[in-house]
Amino acid sequence: MSERVNDKNKPAPADKNAATPVAKAKAEAALPALGLKGMLRWAWTQLTSMRTALFLLLLLAVAAVPGSLFPQRPANPSIVTQYIADNPDYGKILDSLQLYDVYSSAWFSAIYILLFISLIGCVVPRAIAHYKAMRSQPPRTPARLSRLPEYGTLVIPADAGIPASRAIADAAAKLKKRGYRVDVRDDDGARPSLGAERGFLKEVGNLVFHTSLIGVLVSVAAGGLFGYSGQRILVEGDTFVNTLVGYDQFTPGTNFQSSQLQPYSIQLDKFQITFDRESQGKFGQPIDFKADVTTRETPDAPAEQQVLKVNDPVSLGGTSIYLTGNGYAPVVTIRDGAGNVAMQGPVVAKLQGDNYYSSVVIKVPDAKPDQLGFAGFFLPTAFVTEEGVSFSGDPELINPQLTLNSYFGDLGLDAGSPQNVFELDVKKLTPLNARNLDAGGITLAPGSTYTLPDGKGSISFDGVKRYIGVDIHHNPGQLYALIFALLAVAGLVTSLYVNRRRVWVRTGTHPDGRTMVEYGLLARGEDHRLAAEAETIRGLLTEEWGLDSQDDDSQKATSGQVDNGPSENVPANSTESRTDDFIQSTAGSSESKKDQ
Repeated sequence: MSERVNDKNKPAPADKNAATPVAKAKAEAALPALGLKGMLRWAWTQLTSMRTALFLLLLLAVAAVPGSLFPQRPANPSIVTQYIADNPDYGKILDSLQLYDVYSSAWFSAIYILLFISLIGCVVPRAIAHYKAMRSQPPRTPARLSRLPEYGTLVIPADAGIPASRAIADAAAKLKKRGYRVDVRDDDGARPSLGAERGFLKEVGNLVFHTSLIGVLVSVAAGGLFGYSGQRILVEGDTFVNTLVGYDQFTPGTNFQSSQLQPYSIQLDKFQITFDRESQGKFGQPIDFKADVTTRETPDAPAEQQVLKVNDPVSLGGTSIYLTGNGYAPVVTIRDGAGNVAMQGPVVAKLQGDNYYSSVVIKVPDAKPDQLGFAGFFLPTAFVTEEGVSFSGDPELINPQLTLNSYFGDLGLDAGSPQNVFELDVKKLTPLNARNLDAGGITLAPGSTYTLPDGKGSISFDGVKRYIGVDIHHNPGQLYALIFALLAVAGLVTSLYVNRRRVWVRTGTHPDGRTMVEYGLLARGEDHRLAAEAETIRGLLTEEWGLDSQDDDSQKATSGQVDNGPSENVPANSTESRTDDFIQSTAGSSESKKDQ
């Protein structure tokens, strides 16, 4: 029974077919067609939004990840070729996706260009709007200054002889000294006021920051397109000439041309290392490196003596030459079975362990009747344990020793296949000397000679030289990238520490002859120092008009104060009460309505 009563009390359901006016209007509304122009404008708006720019920046960082996961063809083409051969299932698929040429691929370039366009589309409209804002007048004076976050009043006694027009002029002068752009309104009227604004550098900092990001992108792109880098090992007495054939390894930019190489030269005269000989924990560790070099900017230029150090590069022909490595290069002379000199000169030893323990590989393809190969190690200061194991006890050349195994056969160099100069493939070679053979290994001291078995020739250890490894970089956008990066930091700091503020001051004359002053401050965005700025402005005005600061403390107002009458805690005849009465009595004046 109760259910029937409840059903009767329920309102009748509305007719679903009866549409409300709003629903009917929505149903009859027809969306206009965008058209080609409208679609292009919509696409441009989406592309130039800050959200799209941030998304493209994140996408660019993600797109760069494959460059560190897979070998890159510009850095080392042979490694890429070997990687594809070792992974036939997906190696060619990755190559078709340009994952071995990430930074020059079509998809990475597309993201880069879209980010570039997006940033330009963000910066240009903001720059135009900010330019117009700087040329426009400060905003009009609000009708109710008491509603602003920072608000206060001052009362100038009648006997001070300061009318409302002079008071507003004094306030304008003080604000101008603090860097405000001031506009005085109705200075000859009954209630003159002013609007002041400062902090335009905040938006300038934002624009400089975003513009500098564009500059960094352009500079990095210029370096990738027209720059190049390479490596070279120089033994004492060797000279490097800046040509393509002079590099041990060379990585060109996308649009590199060989004509960009300036024909300078650099010769390593002497390399000196200072080792630690005092501390116990780091005894024998290198503490200083110095390479004395002779450079020429051009083949006809006079020679110049320079010093190359770690983190102190030498600049030549628009490139920077960095000292990156060093080691020893034993000087050997190898004669073949006919007694002819098949190889003579220094051999670069690759560092392998402490105290400059280094591996040595010597390949002699010109030896007759069989090609010769040597593999072993070099010890600057050789020591031998009781078990017969040799090791280096000091990095200095105190007791240098060269220990080698020898081989003969086809070195595989005639086929034209690239090989690592620091590795010797002995699979197709026949051993001549080794510790496990009857002939034993080869152990040489400076000045000694060893005759190879079976009349294959001989090897002499003539001495030791030092060598250095240098990195050569040419990046035409490097300096500009640094400048734009510094500008970006300066712009960011400016935008963070400069605040955009507005100040309004209104004055008027009370019927009893006093000059009444009210002021308010407003910040664009968060400004935790706005209260301190209001206190400073109040102090300047108080000092200008010779007011008693203790009496003025009672005239301060805070944000959100209700200005519809005197406070309950203030006597009706107090200064604050009368000030509020004056403000309210003129709130509806013609000047206030005009400011609204």
